[in-house]
Amino acid sequence: MMKQIEKEIRKKLIEMKDIEYKNFQSKLIPTLDEKKIIGIRTAKLRNFANNLDENISYEFIKILPHKYFEEYNLHCYIIERIKNYENCIFYTNKILPYIDNWATCDTFSPKVFKKNLNSLLKEIKNWIKSDKPYIVRYGIGMLMKYFLDENFKVEYLDMVSKINFKSKYKYNKISILECEDKYYVEMMISWFFATALSKQYRYAIKYLENNSFCIFTNNMIIKKSRESYRISKTTKSKISKFYIRDI
Repeated sequence: MMKQIEKEIRKKLIEMKDIEYKNFQSKLIPTLDEKKIIGIRTAKLRNFANNLDENISYEFIKILPHKYFEEYNLHCYIIERIKNYENCIFYTNKILPYIDNWATCDTFSPKVFKKNLNSLLKEIKNWIKSDKPYIVRYGIGMLMKYFLDENFKVEYLDMVSKINFKSKYKYNKISILECEDKYYVEMMISWFFATALSKQYRYAIKYLENNSFCIFTNNMIIKKSRESYRISKTTKSKISKFYIRDI
């Protein structure tokens, strides 16, 4: 039955193919083989997920691995709609090891998480210890989304600053750009701390003052902070002083 459901859904997805959008997405996700991208606009795919029969949806998210990028995204969009937290986190943990690109990782955010933050935090602490880059990235993303405002604690900055993802590639302070796994973790750390600087400045700035990051991440935090509309020009000027030029 599951094979038949997979076949039918794949057929419908391919019918929604947009070549122009496929080419656009291929450029945005250079780490993904373009043969794995069908080319479906996000709004259209989400609409398809929202209108998919509930029984078919539950059968579909039992299927792993998938062939196409959009099948993984559809899988995630279905999980997002699950209202029971235990069920949602079960299926979330099932798919996370299969996520292999930043786009799927960053677009996936179940609504029920917001009502279960204590339980979610326990999951996040496990995710950021993973040896899989997109699980680590996902954990950082959820911490950024839910724990930098009214639920903030300084320990969350510590958690992220101490992440030292072990790349499967050899790299140095310059060639980190060529290491897909390390690069996408460090970019999310940068995004997390740039956001923290806009929301919890007096705590987050100490991590730049204390040289808590590799040169690449340090400078990306500053770059993203400069681009932020939530940080004042005066504060951006203070943050910029920590830029490290020797790379």
